[in-house]
Amino acid sequence: MPRRASVPRCSEKDRQTIEEWANSRTLEARLVERAKIVRGCLAGATVTEIARELGIRLNTVIEWRDRFDQKGVEGLHDRPRSGKPRTYDETFRDRVLKTLEEPPPKGQAKWDGAAVAVHLGVSDDAVWRVLRREGICLARQRSWCVSTDPEFTSKAADIVGLYLNPPEKALVISIDEKPSIQALERTTGYVCTSNGKIVQGLKSTYKRHGTLNLFAALNVATGAIHAQTTKLKRRVEFLAFMDQLLSELPAEKQIHVILDNYCIHKRNEEWLAEHPNVTFHFTPTSASWLNQVEIWFGILSRKALKGASFRDVDQLRAAIDAFIEAYQPNAKPFVWRKREVKGSQLKNTIVNLCN
Repeated sequence: MPRRASVPRCSEKDRQTIEEWANSRTLEARLVERAKIVRGCLAGATVTEIARELGIRLNTVIEWRDRFDQKGVEGLHDRPRSGKPRTYDETFRDRVLKTLEEPPPKGQAKWDGAAVAVHLGVSDDAVWRVLRREGICLARQRSWCVSTDPEFTSKAADIVGLYLNPPEKALVISIDEKPSIQALERTTGYVCTSNGKIVQGLKSTYKRHGTLNLFAALNVATGAIHAQTTKLKRRVEFLAFMDQLLSELPAEKQIHVILDNYCIHKRNEEWLAEHPNVTFHFTPTSASWLNQVEIWFGILSRKALKGASFRDVDQLRAAIDAFIEAYQPNAKPFVWRKREVKGSQLKNTIVNLCN
């Protein structure tokens, strides 16, 4: 009969820590493995069973069982090792971060890893190790737009209120246009790159076959889309789209329409007077991200337009119609949220962000 692994002495606190480590997805893999070894011992499994389950040697199970038995959870960490002193210590890390706060080299708009290495007289790898450890991505950028509308608070609260607490027995509709969608014809397919990876390929040259505009209305409560393509994008097309939209909605319902500040959306008092059940709500200046239909435009672009080839405008229109037809049966409302943006980060130094 195989012998059971002797159960190490274990306090309730250590037992809880072992369970957390064994189930962790963020802890170092070697610590997770050692915690699983100890957990197996505590459960009464044999050394052979634990080794087979984890795909490791029997001696490995015995070593970490004994280390835990002697020192508890602390025994699962690596022992301090002797060896060559570190060439790049915390002082070097601080030098790299300090360099990023200085003006970039002449002829460059910003620092990159190679430029930092030349400036400090070290290898590229040494710099990149620091950047990776600190989570600094010099090639990536993020941007945002902060509205300067003096009425931002009231306008944003109005629209967010419609999303989170819509009026009873009313519809909330998010409307906007995607202008000048180009019908581009080019060769597409798959290509094999020099490193053996297979990727989507697009020929760099293409033919233009005209453009069209897309008006779209999103029912915030259901996620359903009503859309119409047009050659022009004027007030007359916008109001014609609104008329068609209302013809498909219950006449007795109050309609709350969310729009941006584009000129054709404004100065429509005469049309609104003819439709007293419709109320326009305008997003603040430079805050069109408050309009949920923009999310749907992004989905349309990624799934139906990006990387596609169209021989003419009619084929482009057919592709948009086909996407809407496929999207509609599975449409769901978006869960609206806003990420916090701290513009003051632009004034912070690298060191402040990393400490």
